[in-house]
Amino acid sequence: MTHIGTKRDLLDQFPNFLYLCHWYWYVIETPNKGKGTRLKTPGFPFKVIMTFTSEDGLNDVQEIIKTEKTYPERRLRGVLEELSQGCKCVFLALANKDPNQSGRTKLDRERLKLCLSEVESIGQQAKAMRSQVKKSTVRDKIKLAQNFLTKLRFLADEPQHSVPDVFIWMISNGKRIAYARVPSKDLLYSTIEEEKGKDCGKVKTIFLRIPGKKGFGPAGWTVQSKIEIYLWLGLSKQRKDYLCGLPNGFEENKLSRGPGMPCSPPISLTYMSKTVDQFHISYLFILYVLSDNSNIIFVLAETLCPTWDQLLVFENVELFGEATELRDDPPIIVIEIYDQDTVGKADFMGRTFAKPVVKMADEHYGPPRFPPQLEYYQIYRGNCSAGEMLAAFELLQIGPNGKADLPPIDGPTDMDRGPILPVPLGIRPVLSKYRIEVLFWGLRDLKRVNLAQVDRPRVDIECAGKGVQSALIPNYKKNPNFSTLVKWFEVDLPENELLHPPLNIRVVDCRAFGRYTLVGSNAVTSLRKFIYRATDKQANNYSTTEEIIVVSMETEPSCKKMDTVVKLDSDDDKDGKGKKRKRKKGDEIEEEELDESMLDWWSKYFASIETLTEALKAQEAALSDSEDKDDMDIADGGGKAREFIIIKVFYRGKGKKKKMPDMFEKKKPKLDELKVYPKELESDFDNFEDWLHSFNLFRGKGGDDDDQNVMDEDRIVGKFKGSLCMYKVSDDMPRDMSFDSNMGMFQNIPHNDPINVLVRIYVIRATDLHPADINGKADPYIAIRLGKSEIKDKENYISKQLNPLFGKSFDVEATFPMDSTLTVSIYDWDLVGTDDLIGETKLDLENRFYSKHRATCGITSNYAIHGYNVWRDPLKPTQILAKLCKDGKLDGPHYGPGGRVKVENRVFMAPTEIEDENGLKKQTEEHLALTVLKHWEEIPKVGCKLVPEHVETRPLLHPDKPGIEQGRIEMWVDMFPKDMTAPGPALDISPRKPKKFELRVIVWNTDEVVLEDDDIFTGEKSSDIFVRGWLKGQQEDKQDTDVHYHSITGEGNFNWRFVYPFDYLMAEEKIVISKKESMFAWDETEYKIPARLNLQVWDADHFSADDFLGAIELDLNRFPRGAKTAKQCSIEMVTNEGEMPMVSIFKQKRIKGWWPFVARNEEDEFELTGKVEAELHLLTGEEAERSPAGEGRNEPDPLEKPNRPDTSLLWFLTPFKAIKHLICTQYKWLAIKIVTALLLLALLAIFLYSMPGYMVKKMLGA
Repeated sequence: MTHIGTKRDLLDQFPNFLYLCHWYWYVIETPNKGKGTRLKTPGFPFKVIMTFTSEDGLNDVQEIIKTEKTYPERRLRGVLEELSQGCKCVFLALANKDPNQSGRTKLDRERLKLCLSEVESIGQQAKAMRSQVKKSTVRDKIKLAQNFLTKLRFLADEPQHSVPDVFIWMISNGKRIAYARVPSKDLLYSTIEEEKGKDCGKVKTIFLRIPGKKGFGPAGWTVQSKIEIYLWLGLSKQRKDYLCGLPNGFEENKLSRGPGMPCSPPISLTYMSKTVDQFHISYLFILYVLSDNSNIIFVLAETLCPTWDQLLVFENVELFGEATELRDDPPIIVIEIYDQDTVGKADFMGRTFAKPVVKMADEHYGPPRFPPQLEYYQIYRGNCSAGEMLAAFELLQIGPNGKADLPPIDGPTDMDRGPILPVPLGIRPVLSKYRIEVLFWGLRDLKRVNLAQVDRPRVDIECAGKGVQSALIPNYKKNPNFSTLVKWFEVDLPENELLHPPLNIRVVDCRAFGRYTLVGSNAVTSLRKFIYRATDKQANNYSTTEEIIVVSMETEPSCKKMDTVVKLDSDDDKDGKGKKRKRKKGDEIEEEELDESMLDWWSKYFASIETLTEALKAQEAALSDSEDKDDMDIADGGGKAREFIIIKVFYRGKGKKKKMPDMFEKKKPKLDELKVYPKELESDFDNFEDWLHSFNLFRGKGGDDDDQNVMDEDRIVGKFKGSLCMYKVSDDMPRDMSFDSNMGMFQNIPHNDPINVLVRIYVIRATDLHPADINGKADPYIAIRLGKSEIKDKENYISKQLNPLFGKSFDVEATFPMDSTLTVSIYDWDLVGTDDLIGETKLDLENRFYSKHRATCGITSNYAIHGYNVWRDPLKPTQILAKLCKDGKLDGPHYGPGGRVKVENRVFMAPTEIEDENGLKKQTEEHLALTVLKHWEEIPKVGCKLVPEHVETRPLLHPDKPGIEQGRIEMWVDMFPKDMTAPGPALDISPRKPKKFELRVIVWNTDEVVLEDDDIFTGEKSSDIFVRGWLKGQQEDKQDTDVHYHSITGEGNFNWRFVYPFDYLMAEEKIVISKKESMFAWDETEYKIPARLNLQVWDADHFSADDFLGAIELDLNRFPRGAKTAKQCSIEMVTNEGEMPMVSIFKQKRIKGWWPFVARNEEDEFELTGKVEAELHLLTGEEAERSPAGEGRNEPDPLEKPNRPDTSLLWFLTPFKAIKHLICTQYKWLAIKIVTALLLLALLAIFLYSMPGYMVKKMLGA
């Protein structure tokens, strides 16, 4: 370890520093020498190299996004491809490692397995994600890629280090005052370059920090000392290589050893070079540290974005080493930024590091390397980002002629700055005069300052030392808007937009005695989106030729090509009222009737949800299948090739039309649909900041921990609403005849006077709510807050639901700008105590109301005056179109014959007939106007996408749990000015009430039921059959037939009726069940369950449990049609449902047939266990009351008794046959054994009986 030098910066109170070039040598003894050393290179180094490569690639992608360059998705795909290939190489390297190598522990072997699986998984995920990268998803994919790198860094780090880290202490007067810790894995030496530690054998610059608890937090941010040190760590046998990385010019001073003694390290190193290279450095900054030199820039007062425009020069900087090495690896420059306070010491604000561009004495000072270009350097405070610095650094070698060979310092003279040197002209950017116009709209949600409310605020705008002040708001509570809307100031800014300085927004409160108190501030870091550029005809879709767009009543986007006719659909596929054709295989066309009397808003909603689900699935499938990079580039292009997927385009030619293939046709929806956004509406319309922007105001210091975003949310003290417009000052600026000089570039914006508005909030449902009760459920209800108005729908809470269906609408009157923030909250109802907040979402209604996207009331897909799709905006499409054309100063609309309307150079065509409630057709221009509104983004100059009829999905957040989603809520908001036509009644979106139905199931017969029992008398296989049935979710209402005893053929006769009343939602195809979860439950809980009928066949037993034989479950909305005979009934009706004709009992009403019973065998495969003949009859509640029927065979409408055979009593009618079967067949050997035993017993008894008399006769000689 070579200590080359020590730099004292901030510790002047410790004078006893040693400036020595000394050598320190440490020998580490490794135990278990026979088993090999544990001193080894870091495990799996390839991952480290791959991590650094991928990290550089991700930094390139972020730089491309930041500088708004084109195709960042291409670079990200390349990075993911490199990561995938790198993981593949690492996987092969790890797989070739021997897990049983000497010296490896169980931890090493298990870690090797973990690394294999993780690296393989990361490589596969990176390859899959590469095909999903699109221009719109680049930012999200970057976050995922950074997660991959985090995993790789974790895998590259040894969990159990065998060598302790290296500590470097700085000691003064025997007291440890600063230290640095260097990981030993960064210093380990290896003969393989890829496995060598990244800092091994290199001269590194190390910064010392305060030891102990003082080193954490703001006290540890400042650098205590900077040292340059050479470190090397390796095995004793590798000692010959310990000086391989030391700069040339050093000689060793070794201690003399006797012959045969091992070589010892040098006691010191001496720099023996005759000459010392002298350098001259120049750059921009605040407090700079280079080698043993430091300098401080002048102080700028009261600014968040200082512009120094200063050149600092370090004279005669002495650097040790060869010039070529210094050029390849120049010294690091440390830059620190401080906040100068009038009282007390300066506060540390951040630090950054830079390497200068080195010019040798024999090099020419000219392009392309010189002069150096200005670059942005990220400033850090602790672990958090603290800003950026724009600077350039160069290190110039002083040649034999001294400073005469150095380039001259030429720059603009500024007499007021005294001895301060400005930035040279070669580095200094070219400046132009810009005018910045500021739209002062108003202030919102200002918090208290020093316990006092803000009463008379003012906004100050500052950029590059120039600025402007807004008018004073005399009474913030009464009207928080400004009286003077537009002000401007001129400033000199670089022509390169990337070098523009930030713009500061400061809000102060004017208080008594001329005091000004800071309320909050904001720094607009990028002004590129506020730069006004002259109108480009091509950029604004402007064309001198007319474009005719033919649009039918079907909702589809149009094609953005000039001189084309876009045909989205025609009326030829419609036939009659409420009938649409649906193509099937071949040329068959099945007509499906739509009963419009049964349709409501929920019909449109569920159809839209289905369309959204199918679109998302199709998008995922398309992304997963598109592996080709060129295909992805085309899909991400200008939106031309992509549009042919859903439309048919006819090119104008010489009287001919060229038609795209039919594969590009889009399937027509059955119903008129609305747009369902799976996220907030603001995300698709750029937060409705098309001309009015919101700037958050911050107060206090930024966060000091890693979670800086959360800290910044706590620092928000309000919002400034306004906008900016920046453009170069020139005399040839185009001016319209009606140009208002007082409004500048902000022409045709509405006034900001208070306006009364009727706000209508529709809340559809909430999903995935966070549980609020101990039972894992919640009792949610809705709360609305807008200004001083507050509505709590506490009485209509929904019991024990995490996915409640509300279907509520609320009308609230508000006054903009005082009541501009709408808060929709979901609370949990509690019987005792206060209700708990589950989550809330906030909407900025003011931006929506004034947006050019017209978010006040969504544009429906079709215009209708009755039915479920009735037009709800108080203004008709013709009135809306006329107003938009007037506001945009457009030519039109001009309605012509043949269903034509012309706006500017666009001609739209659409149907002109509308059907009233009586079915009579009338002529109207509303369809034409609606067609233009749906394609308003096609209009030149002022065109933009208008908000369609929609439902948006917003996240619910809790103030105490920032950033953690507590659920989602589906809703939308309509706004109607009170000074215009009053809107109609609110849409009825109340949840559909379930309809009462009664399902009657008659079980007629069974056949081929498996025989489970053996007859004890006859020995024949038989079963005592009965059938059980119930509706899913109503298991307590199970019903059984009577028992068909002793069936020896599997045939059963029942003539038995099951009756199941139930509540059913036709639109959702669900059965609604309300019941209490327990006897202690306060309310009934509502469940929605699919409508499914379960039928089972059982074998009845008297003295044991019944035996299950088989079952079938029928989805009442879609189940296979029953077979006409038992022979035609097969197991394929269950296993191959897709090929069977399907029916719905809700459409068929009555159906009879045979269905199979199935059960799983030992191989877990379905097998046929029987067949059942049943009849299903569905009646509404009213029909069931008019035609009642009893269960089983009971009154009313009883069924006949089944004609069952007498085989169940056969054993009683033929007793001899039963005895013969018992004796001769079933118990044959048992009978033989019993007879044999009886004979033996008889013989033994006779013997015992006659033996005494016989013995007496023998004894008496008789």
